Amino acid sequence: MRRRRRALNAAAVVFCLVWAFPVYWMLNTTFKPYGDILTPTPRFLPIPFSLANLTDAVEKPYFTTYLRNSLVVTGAVVVLSIVVAFFAATALTRFRFLGRRSFLLGVLVIQMIPQPALLIPLFLSLRSMHLLNSLIGLTVTYLALVLPFTIWTLRGFLYGVPVELEEAAMVDGAGRLTVIRSILLPLVMPGVIATSVFAFITAWNDYIFAYVMMKDQSRYTLPVWLVSFSTNTGTDYGGLIAASTLFALPVVVFFMIIQRRLVAGMTAGAVKE
Repeated sequence: MRRRRRALNAAAVVFCLVWAFPVYWMLNTTFKPYGDILTPTPRFLPIPFSLANLTDAVEKPYFTTYLRNSLVVTGAVVVLSIVVAFFAATALTRFRFLGRRSFLLGVLVIQMIPQPALLIPLFLSLRSMHLLNSLIGLTVTYLALVLPFTIWTLRGFLYGVPVELEEAAMVDGAGRLTVIRSILLPLVMPGVIATSVFAFITAWNDYIFAYVMMKDQSRYTLPVWLVSFSTNTGTDYGGLIAASTLFALPVVVFFMIIQRRLVAGMTAGAVKE
């Protein structure tokens, strides 16, 4: 039994090292001098240490503009998707109305459609509403992409909350909004955190929708900024790796803030119906 446990632990360590190596290599390359990046013999330590790649990435045109656009759009998508999905999931689990099952089936079918297949319909819809080349239009686009998943996931968490808790609170005189704020929301908070991660990553990492929907260069987001390091004359590998590190930093910070609740959200409600 001990040998088996040691073998499993050793396998887990090897797996973690293999998984973490690309992250380490990205950080290592970020702080290398540019001349050491493409050397035939790899250097596993950034000696001599250099900040030139980071400086080049930050000083690239429109960096602060793209960063602001990404933060605004991603923050709006996370907040709006959670609010809309929470009330939609509450209605689906607590009320019986005509078309409820059809709605659930539609949500599931939409979730199965590849996102690039929605590019043209969303483009035409935004054009008809005069929302192309605007952060509002990009936010609406990302909401359309993440809402099916967030609604379906939060529905599973809400099914795990006994209805009797709400009925008892209403007997004591609490209104529907009070029940939602004081009982439902705290109990499904792990699910809210877990679904917010999906909304955050979807909005933060998207390139194709931001590139197609936006025509003005000042409206682009950070994924489009990353592509600018590759041009017809070549690729600035040092700047690209440093920019990728900066691009990943907000995601790492976001995960560090919510990691405890995220673990609970991934395990709670996993088999709820």
